[in-house]
Amino acid sequence: MTAALRLALLGYGFAGKTFHAPLIRNTPGLELDAVASSRPAAVLAELPASRPFADFAQVLADPAIDAVVIATPNDTHAAIAEAALLAGKHVVVDKPLTLTLAHARRLGKLAEECGRVLSVFHNRRWDSDFLALQEVLGAGLIGRPTHVESRFDRFRPTVRERWREKAESGGGVWFDLGPHLVDQALQLFGLPLRLGGSIAHLRDAAQADDWFQILLDYGRVQVTLSSSMLVAGGIPRLAAHGTRGSWIKHGLDAQEDQLRAGMVPGEAGWGVDPQAAVLFSQETGVAGQPWAVPAGDYLRYYAGVRDAMLGRGANPVTPAQAIATMAVLETGVEAARCGRWLELPLVDSERQAFGGARFAELVAP
Repeated sequence: MTAALRLALLGYGFAGKTFHAPLIRNTPGLELDAVASSRPAAVLAELPASRPFADFAQVLADPAIDAVVIATPNDTHAAIAEAALLAGKHVVVDKPLTLTLAHARRLGKLAEECGRVLSVFHNRRWDSDFLALQEVLGAGLIGRPTHVESRFDRFRPTVRERWREKAESGGGVWFDLGPHLVDQALQLFGLPLRLGGSIAHLRDAAQADDWFQILLDYGRVQVTLSSSMLVAGGIPRLAAHGTRGSWIKHGLDAQEDQLRAGMVPGEAGWGVDPQAAVLFSQETGVAGQPWAVPAGDYLRYYAGVRDAMLGRGANPVTPAQAIATMAVLETGVEAARCGRWLELPLVDSERQAFGGARFAELVAP
């Protein structure tokens, strides 16, 4: 039997506590050996089997640690990931990988030079609704897709006192929820021909962007990515329209709420979405037909990372994919600033390294 890989979690805020810690602890072959946090008492109380550290450098110097998971504020990702790779650790970074394309490129090259796995926590590839959309497209239920609308909305009219909502590097909804939507779109259709759109501050007293609408132009398919902190309900999470009909899904994947409620990942009912989608087609008519979605499963991400670290499987989210996502995020900011359509600033080798997308043939000219 292979000994469990010993992971250290850097940061025990919302992302570290809600997502990473329970997923790591419930993935066979992984051990949450250490947690670096400014709240060591909370770590001791909630994770008694994990060693608490107050300093990231102490974790990186510990030869017992095989890999680190970076769940710190966005503007610290690049520096900590670089230090971890240089210390010989495998690295998982909560999205986004970095805040600039240049830093993402540097980390990708460094991971290759160090011979270490560098992966980004794009867990929402394993959302129930996104898995369902892939099934719908793969089965041709809406014909050739022509327009896909993907959005994450909240109703949070009051600006909260946290780094994600402050006017600082890495704050704002575009760098918070945008990476999820961008990564999903790239996984479906690949790299867009160009992109444009708007990013705005809409709430009273908003310090960082709290609304965006970014358009990805694939030619035969148009993709709209949106998010707002002022949507109280009624707008579909996903809507896919095609030459034979439409597929509509309301409501978010259940796993985040289940984790918040203390549900153990993998137990009965894990990832089950009680809200069916609706398929409208020439066959189902205007009324539509309920379409059950599969269960989501974030554990698949960490199982993939485990296998990649052991040399038994592919990295579930590669540096090349993270670099492409960073290119969209950075270009989206510039496109919104200048009010023009822009192409992605990726070189040929980066486009080739990104590889294909599952439904790239559906957008080919």
